[in-house]
Amino acid sequence: MPTPQSGPSVPRRGGPIRAWVGRMMLRLLGWRIDNALPDIPKFVVTAAPHSSNWDFFVAIGLVFAIHLDVHFLAKAEVFKGPFGPLMRWLGGIPVVRSRPQGMVEEVAALLSQHDRFVLAIAPEGTRTPVERWKSGFYRIALAAGVPIVPGYFDNGRKAIGFGPVLYPTGDAEGDIASLRAFYAPIPRRT
Repeated sequence: MPTPQSGPSVPRRGGPIRAWVGRMMLRLLGWRIDNALPDIPKFVVTAAPHSSNWDFFVAIGLVFAIHLDVHFLAKAEVFKGPFGPLMRWLGGIPVVRSRPQGMVEEVAALLSQHDRFVLAIAPEGTRTPVERWKSGFYRIALAAGVPIVPGYFDNGRKAIGFGPVLYPTGDAEGDIASLRAFYAPIPRRT
């Protein structure tokens, strides 16, 4: 399986064994990687359409295969019990969904503190289709002054990849509409 490699500015982590594990995960799941990330050091990746728990395993396969050092927001419940240390090692940041106050500011500050940082967020906030995306990913990118890279799960072709970089303008409604238009032709898992 060809593995596109991103440029030197993209944060990296892991060695050849981890990359091999990632390629094998993708091969076993029947997925392939379409393209490389843009060569920028800090950005927010939107992961959509998020329509299955399998998306997590496909994404981890990608992350391992391309040596990506990524962080992601996930509900706090998945950090409880024996999987908590693993989720943190993978880059997870727990979110208490019943108390989201201040989360945007905290995560934007975290991005600002680092020279190189990738944050992945599922803008739908759930695996079921939604009419309206949650806007936290956009507000984080805007507050941290970083671009947004649309990452996609093309369930029709079983391909994962990245779309064109979007630099937030401050017009959240217009920018999110542009991102949703990019995702519109990409099929969800049925």
